[in-house]
Amino acid sequence: MMNKHHKILDTAEIDRILTRITHEILEVHKGADNLALIGIQTRGVYLAKRIFSRIYEIEGVEIPTGHMDITLYRDDWTRISPNPIVQTTEISFSVDEKQIVLIDDVLFTGRTVRAALDALIDFGRPDRIELLVLVDRGHRELPIQANYVGKFVETRRSERVNVLLAEHDDEDQVIIED
Repeated sequence: MMNKHHKILDTAEIDRILTRITHEILEVHKGADNLALIGIQTRGVYLAKRIFSRIYEIEGVEIPTGHMDITLYRDDWTRISPNPIVQTTEISFSVDEKQIVLIDDVLFTGRTVRAALDALIDFGRPDRIELLVLVDRGHRELPIQANYVGKFVETRRSERVNVLLAEHDDEDQVIIED
């Protein structure tokens, strides 16, 4: 039996969304002062780098940018795999009193974001933490909501939303699979 899938975002749409969201962030924060980006492994890292580049193009400043792996902070990591693959976390700046934008590709149950919040608090005390996601697919299990959303997509719980990014997957697209 073949998986059915359909594309919901292509390269140009992803590019437009990231440009729009970058402008939203800069508007909300009235510029880039005290702002920092942290991408959640894996694809949130590439999205954070793209937002970083757009902020640099618009504001002419390089804002602190890092990335984190939240695998061992998840409350369900033992269910996912008995031997989880833990990737790097690199936050080479103080998060204290910063305006942090956490970045992930898909918001689903909220468990990844909860784990990311736990991990981030281990680094210090930001003034504010916001959430940016490329796709919000609903089905929350925790009371978590994104501040910046590329696209809201109605899905069934049984479906998968796959974000492909050129830096990792050789192409940009978002597909829904049955």
